[in-house]
Amino acid sequence: MNIHPEEQAKELWQLGTAQLVQGDVQGAISLFERSLEVHPTAEGYTFRGWAVSFLGRYDEAIADCRRAIEIDPEFGNPYNDIGCYLMQQGELEEAIPWLEKAKQAKRYEPRHFPYLNLGHVYARVAQPMKALDEFLKALELHPGDEVATAAIEALDLTEH
Repeated sequence: MNIHPEEQAKELWQLGTAQLVQGDVQGAISLFERSLEVHPTAEGYTFRGWAVSFLGRYDEAIADCRRAIEIDPEFGNPYNDIGCYLMQQGELEEAIPWLEKAKQAKRYEPRHFPYLNLGHVYARVAQPMKALDEFLKALELHPGDEVATAAIEALDLTEH
């Protein structure tokens, strides 16, 4: 029985994701690279970028996400991830358009993440009403989300 390269690549990036969640960053990177060798996918590049970001290699992570977008522009995760890496580098304004693109992507799970991230950006750049809007939309998409709830409670809406 022959496994199609697409299926083999998917199995490898799924194993890589499990390794990463367990804290084995190098093992995950190795599995993502094997996945990309078998069949380059948007997921393989996005998840390898996620793994290298754990090592603080944000430029490399962003480059992987750009490759993912070239393969599948409808996959929202790399847009969100680029926004997150820019946030990590303190480039908050630069993160906004990427997070907005993630919100518009046809294929994205978990759908509420870019709203949470935009909310955090707006909170950090002293735009609490915009932050509130984003956090409320995140709650609409993912009712009871504890991160959104805590972020709303932390907002200072008194002066704005």
